[in-house]
Order: sequence, then structure tokens, then C-alpha cells
Amino acid sequence: MQEYSMLERLPFRSQQEALHKGGTLIAQRKFNEYTVTLYTLGNIFVEVWRGSEAEVVSTFKRTSNAMAVLAPYVDNIDLQDMIGSDM
Repeated sequence: MQEYSMLERLPFRSQQEALHKGGTLIAQRKFNEYTVTLYTLGNIFVEVWRGSEAEVVSTFKRTSNAMAVLAPYVDNIDLQDMIGSDM
């Protein structure tokens, strides 16, 4: 499990590897010219901001309010996909 500060200290390529290996994609949204993707990695939320000229990985502290983190994504989260189609 990566602590948020440990992930931020890793080189960019290692951050991407950690997300690829252990991250779970939660949702995606647009903000201006950026595509923002929300992941969970262990017990933390991670956002990846992708634009035409930059890609930035940012993390939320473990003490962040989960509802506040999820609020910008709420319209794009499909809970059926997350829990399966057995319901």
C-alpha cells in the first residue's frame, strides 16, 4: 500500500507503474482542456490530469473526505460496473 506522500516522491514513471499495477479506475471527467481520471490505490485517492502538453499525478491525504473527493465525478460513476451486473 502506498502512502500518499510516498507516491508523490516517486519519479513519474514509477507513479504510473504503481497505478497500473495496483490502482483501480473509479471515474473520469473533463476540466477545461484536461481529462482527469480518479483512481484508488490502497487506501488513497489519486488523480491523473492529462492535457495536450502535461500529465500530472496528484494524491489526496488519507484524511480527505471521500464524498468531497468523489463529488466532481458523481455524474460519471457507474456503480453497476463497480459492483457487477448481478443486481
